[in-house]
Amino acid sequence: MTSSARAGGVRVGKKDPRHRAREVAVQVLYQWEVGRGTIDQAVDTVFTLQWPDEGPPPEALRAFATALARDTVAGLERVDTLIADTSERWRLERMPVLDRLILRMAVCELLRGPQGEVPPAVVINEALELARTFSTEESVKFINGMLDAIRKKLETR
Repeated sequence: MTSSARAGGVRVGKKDPRHRAREVAVQVLYQWEVGRGTIDQAVDTVFTLQWPDEGPPPEALRAFATALARDTVAGLERVDTLIADTSERWRLERMPVLDRLILRMAVCELLRGPQGEVPPAVVINEALELARTFSTEESVKFINGMLDAIRKKLETR
């Protein structure tokens, strides 16, 4: 199976473990959004029903993906307010689901600020790679502009 192969909806192959974890976190958030269950139910669904048959996911991947998805949902009010205040003429509910989820997750990481473990440039780059994987090139440009504007807002606070 190549790195671009998919099994049960989860990308498998040799990739940076943190990037793979972010891909899985987006899938968890998607399951949460469309399934209308709890974030814990979404985590369980992704890791038990959609994980490929190559054995259990690495614990570090599972822990990072789960924490990122849970933190995103827990901070949704603050995250969504920041996105809504930054977007011009785009209400959150009008954004494509995956674009909205990628934005939310990246903003969650940006809000961790100086105490966060990931520099803003890396957070934005990871979000753009996720958009290339799950969305369109037009979405990549939109997400880049949004995250850069949000990054600047957070730096001035």
